[in-house]
Amino acid sequence: MPRYAFYVFCALTLASAAAAAVLVPQALWWWLIPGALCVVGVADLRSRHNVLRIYPLIGHLRYMLEFIRPELRQYFFESEQSGRPFNREQRNVIYARAKGLADVSPFGTVHDVGAAGADFIEHSLAPRKVPDSELRIRVGNEQCGQPYDASRLNISAMSFGSLSGNAVRAMNLGAKLGDFAQDTGEGGISPYHLEHGGDLIWELGTAYFGCRTREGRFDAEEFKDKARGDTVRMVEIKLSQGAKPSHGGLLPAAKINREIAETREIPMNEDCLSPPAHPEFSTPSGLLEFVARLRELCGGKPVGFKLCLGRRSDFMGICKAMLETGIHPDFIVVDGAEGGTGAAPVEFSDYLGTYINEALPFVHNCLNGIGLRDRVRIIASGKVAMGFDMLVKLALGADMCNAARPFMFSVGCIQARRCHANTCPTGVATQDPRRTRALDPQAKAVQVRNLHHNTLNAFRELVGAIGVGSVAALTPSLVYHRVENGPAVPYDQLYPFLEPGALLDGRIHPHYEEDWSRASANHF
Repeated sequence: MPRYAFYVFCALTLASAAAAAVLVPQALWWWLIPGALCVVGVADLRSRHNVLRIYPLIGHLRYMLEFIRPELRQYFFESEQSGRPFNREQRNVIYARAKGLADVSPFGTVHDVGAAGADFIEHSLAPRKVPDSELRIRVGNEQCGQPYDASRLNISAMSFGSLSGNAVRAMNLGAKLGDFAQDTGEGGISPYHLEHGGDLIWELGTAYFGCRTREGRFDAEEFKDKARGDTVRMVEIKLSQGAKPSHGGLLPAAKINREIAETREIPMNEDCLSPPAHPEFSTPSGLLEFVARLRELCGGKPVGFKLCLGRRSDFMGICKAMLETGIHPDFIVVDGAEGGTGAAPVEFSDYLGTYINEALPFVHNCLNGIGLRDRVRIIASGKVAMGFDMLVKLALGADMCNAARPFMFSVGCIQARRCHANTCPTGVATQDPRRTRALDPQAKAVQVRNLHHNTLNAFRELVGAIGVGSVAALTPSLVYHRVENGPAVPYDQLYPFLEPGALLDGRIHPHYEEDWSRASANHF
């Protein structure tokens, strides 16, 4: 019975201590340790855990080691490249850039450059200097009265509630210092978003937090009052999110305090669940009519929508609706299925949605195919951590990028992956006041600004190294992707790219033909 050996040993020790106490009453305190262990052992024999029933006492070692397994793996056993969702090399570069330290690497690359899936670019023997003006872009077409001159890189959607107030403060001040924008996430505009006056992209999710009626419908007047504020520069309708498409938002009750409840206009002590679809529209045409309505209410500021690409005919239906209604969104955020979130069902994160490098060419080609690509900006969102990530995304069809988790790293996140449990050890993704006090917004804001500045500089140097002097000259032919069992090929050979107007004049590539025929402006 070796599995009961430790339990039997504790019982014998307890018996010996009891006998000794009869002769030496001063030894009574020796009863405490074996006595406590025997109580635990008896409880283990009646436990619902099979391991503890078979291995009383000693079985607890298994659960203790399992509890610290993530930390052991991250700090001791994980290689520079094996970590997920961001590996140690990426995190170290982000930390260095945020702190203004050198981000150089010695002794050559540690990447397996011959592995399938590797991307690289070809340099030019005539590198160019990329001017500062190329790092900004105007968002807003002819239907927009107040265009916004945006940075090529901005903070992606992360709501107050998912993030702590100090984390939101730090990011907003960092955006103010660096002259770029912060997306509010679907949780509404909190006081922390307004405290420092940084530019905001107000995201409206399906629950319309911050501008909703008691029944959860859209409140036009409240939206108008807030959207016309000076710090709100763009408005984004969230259709779906890469980490949990077609699921809606989820904020556990453990993370809801009075400030969050007031910001979102929701009750406390309940999980905050957003519906998977918008109640204000149900068709592609209805979506665009809502875009036009919001644009009028906010005083002509740029309005667009965010989605994770799913059924391709659905997006093509939106394209047909643009043609039929004549309403053109100012921008579309393409959220990759590899994007992050504070809480999501595992199957939704792992198996739904299209990854960003496949979604971008499709969205770009559809807009190009209907002749509207020059009127609609495309924003890429999904694991944009390095300057090289930005280059690839812009070469595949984006105009600018959003990043979320890298900016979390810049304010102290260590990828503990406890965002859903309100126990974030660095005060970034928690509402526990004892933990959030650890995050100094003033100091971390400088790191937010530094990360933005240094990432853009890395992007600019790479663009110049290719030999092009403008971001507009980036094309899929400049980025190579190594496929399995074959040589690397440029992205323009992996995906069919359409000429302007090709979907309108009969030059439809077979890759798009079936989805285009199924697409409708009147239903998803």
